[in-house]
Amino acid sequence: MRNHLFAVPSLRVVLAASILLNTLTSGAPGHAAAPDSTNPLSLTRAFPVEKLSAILIPRDQWHPFPALKDRERWQALPKPVAAHLIARGEEALAKPLPPLPATLYLGYARNGNRSDFEAVFFERRVLLQTLALAECVEARGRFLDAAADALWALCEESTWCLPAHVGVQKAKVGLPDINEPIVDLFAGETAVTVAWTLYLLGPELDRISPQLRRRAELELNRRILSPVFERDDFGWMALNVTRADRRPNNWTPWISASVLTAALLTEPDSNRRVQIVHKMLRSLDGFLRFHPADGSCDEGPGYWGHAGGSMLDGLDVLHSATGGKLDVYAEPIIQEIGRFIYRAHIDGDYFVPIGDCAARFAPERGLVFRYGKRIHDPNLKALAAAGASVESILGDRFMGRQLNAVFEAADILQFAPASPPRVRDVWLASEELQLMAARSHAGAREGLYVAAWGGHNAQSHNHNDVGNVLVFADGQPVFVDAGAPTYTAQTFSSKRYDHWAFQSAFHNVPTINAVMQSPGREFAAHDAVCETNDSTAQLQMNIASAYPAAAKVKSWLRTVRLNRGRNIEIVEAFELTETAGETALNFLTPLEADTSRPGQVRLRSAAQSGQRGVAVRLEYDATKLAPSVERIALTDGRLAKSWGPHLHRLVLRARSPALKDTWTLRIADDAVQPIAR
Repeated sequence: MRNHLFAVPSLRVVLAASILLNTLTSGAPGHAAAPDSTNPLSLTRAFPVEKLSAILIPRDQWHPFPALKDRERWQALPKPVAAHLIARGEEALAKPLPPLPATLYLGYARNGNRSDFEAVFFERRVLLQTLALAECVEARGRFLDAAADALWALCEESTWCLPAHVGVQKAKVGLPDINEPIVDLFAGETAVTVAWTLYLLGPELDRISPQLRRRAELELNRRILSPVFERDDFGWMALNVTRADRRPNNWTPWISASVLTAALLTEPDSNRRVQIVHKMLRSLDGFLRFHPADGSCDEGPGYWGHAGGSMLDGLDVLHSATGGKLDVYAEPIIQEIGRFIYRAHIDGDYFVPIGDCAARFAPERGLVFRYGKRIHDPNLKALAAAGASVESILGDRFMGRQLNAVFEAADILQFAPASPPRVRDVWLASEELQLMAARSHAGAREGLYVAAWGGHNAQSHNHNDVGNVLVFADGQPVFVDAGAPTYTAQTFSSKRYDHWAFQSAFHNVPTINAVMQSPGREFAAHDAVCETNDSTAQLQMNIASAYPAAAKVKSWLRTVRLNRGRNIEIVEAFELTETAGETALNFLTPLEADTSRPGQVRLRSAAQSGQRGVAVRLEYDATKLAPSVERIALTDGRLAKSWGPHLHRLVLRARSPALKDTWTLRIADDAVQPIAR
């Protein structure tokens, strides 16, 4: 079937970040990187088994954080931090532990719904974490019984694997087979929560019943450590990545870091402990081997915390467990991966929404600050500390990160810069992303901001958006990416692109001869060239190859240029082989769009949260293009969280067919006042 606008495309199963495929025994799916981007860092070469055996601190001698019985550091916590942890613990005491019945697990198999089960699943783990930390602060036993109940409840669960991921079992999707434990993202995270709880509260739990710790250790071994030790066929392990087009995604560092933490904290056999650690180093090597050298995360900044951030979690726990002897923070690839998160920052809680990344989110401040400390990057620390509060620092649901944040909260609050870095120019040249971002003035919210990217349409969490462009004015959105809807069974299936949010017609890219972009590695930008100086920042790329043959496009040269202090220009120079349908430029905006004046679209918003409203003017050639605006209702909760109840789709359609032409758009501040509230 031809990939026409609004037609259901003929699709391959989505490789990029398919949650089911990512655990298949064939190896972790991924996407290509340039062969010459292979990174020289090899953790397994630097730290073979023999060296690990010599430098790993024995489990009983390793004390990464104070346990409950070690009162000095807990009592020294800043009062606001301690008060926050106790208050959350009291809230947890008042909540009943929610059940996880079989029918809730079956919801995914029956109707594709992930959210109902996952909400309860995560609530149970957060309750355990919250109660454990509150008890560590107070040390009066008030939270112990509830923590014991939550720990026991997790041990009683038939699986720690999500319904959306259990389909790799021989039993396929449905209720889990307890005889085939699957190590997925959240089995790993559960293991971390259980392991840290035992580390912090072990003797106190023993006084309630020795069976609590015995049972928890048994489940950690049965569900996590033994499968990882005995099996080599979990795709996320990435043990034999020899091709760039099999580069793994966030699953590899995320689960590897979890397994490392659980093994280092709980594995009693020193030899097996070393073997598991070495195996996870092999996995991290698989993640790093073909990672773009510029640090690009093609899953977007929303997944950076699970990809590069999880890699740091793994490196940090190893740094601690070796007394600092495993230290690779100075390696260029480690540093560049960390810097990606501030390079993708626009302003406030807006980040460049690549792939499934939400347009608005808050990265974990503790993680970002810790990464900044490890690689000595003040920009990372500034991003973490800008506008920080105790509540925002201690908001992570992952227990290892929460512990780090608890003991670094004072440092974050004391750093307290006036603003995030807001770097002036970014160019990430890897063919995985080809991201340019530029703003009028370094460090300033005021003025225009533009981001554009090329890449290809087989990225992890891919959207068909080669050539996409974003525009912000004074830190407020003008032209945007909607982001991804709530995950369901459809999201990572052959029907992914049936949903409008993944289609190119709902990104800021052309529709050519009524044909949208197609998914796949071959649908890519070419000849991307970025140039920046004090006056301009420009990205030029040919996006013709992002479209299938039905588009009849020979060349489509898109140039995105920021003229600092003046305007943004978008120039479309194209050549078609045929005029077989409608050709148009698409733009998504949260602003009200007035198209009443020929050659102008006035985009305005009301003032909000102490910021003035946005007033922007888009100029176009009215002899060549005709505008129209449609309202897109956002009934999906995840999309509405970023944009409210609706977005607008501005379409500039060609007035008459042309085989060859050049269209120029200009975007600038408008003299018209924004909407009064």
